[in-house]
Amino acid sequence: MNIKILFDKDSYNKNLHTGWGVSFLVDDKILFDTGEKGTWLIENMKYLSVDINKIKVVVISHDHWDHKNGLWKLLEENHKIKIYSCPHFGRRFKNKVKSYGGLLTEADRLTLIDDNVYTTGEIEGWYLLRYMPEQALILKTARGLVILTGCAHPGIVKIIENVKQNIPEKIYLVIGGFHLMGKHTKTIKDIINKFRDMEIEKVGPTHCTGKTAIEFFKKEYKDKFVEIKVGETIKV
Repeated sequence: MNIKILFDKDSYNKNLHTGWGVSFLVDDKILFDTGEKGTWLIENMKYLSVDINKIKVVVISHDHWDHKNGLWKLLEENHKIKIYSCPHFGRRFKNKVKSYGGLLTEADRLTLIDDNVYTTGEIEGWYLLRYMPEQALILKTARGLVILTGCAHPGIVKIIENVKQNIPEKIYLVIGGFHLMGKHTKTIKDIINKFRDMEIEKVGPTHCTGKTAIEFFKKEYKDKFVEIKVGETIKV
């Protein structure tokens, strides 16, 4: 499988847009999150020779602007896309998807969305004392499971434990936002220790993980640390 980084905070190429939020394209047909701005996402796609008409499914991790805002421009370009949300996303989001002609599916549990590709379905999380449901994407590969996360509001460890409970296989790689920005050093180190306890082979933290936590993961994982940059393709 191939994971192409379409949007994130860093890039090796100044011609590609960067910003807040993430967007990962799996095998040219399954998009996980859409970044903060639709025009930026579309322009990155065109620069990277991504065929928008090949995208069949978009999975939105959670109902925050920096993960869903690119969706509307994408639906203008291809309204036949099937959208996966959590059941407790806001009514405004759901109605807007339908107004663009998108086909909405609300995943409340582990759901197969393509060959060897699953969404975890809704996992309970909280943000600023408000309920913030979130889902992650799971890829079954020859090297083990790959987990893609948006912001990990439920807690990155909780998300991984959810995956392990539903698909008890080796975890090869976890990439995306780990929601550790501003966290105490001890908290970060404890989470890294849990990653090791769960025998996660590689990590690619980005977005809301925060610079301090990213550096700690890089120091711990060394050559098993994966840089996440817009325009890069990760082969698994």
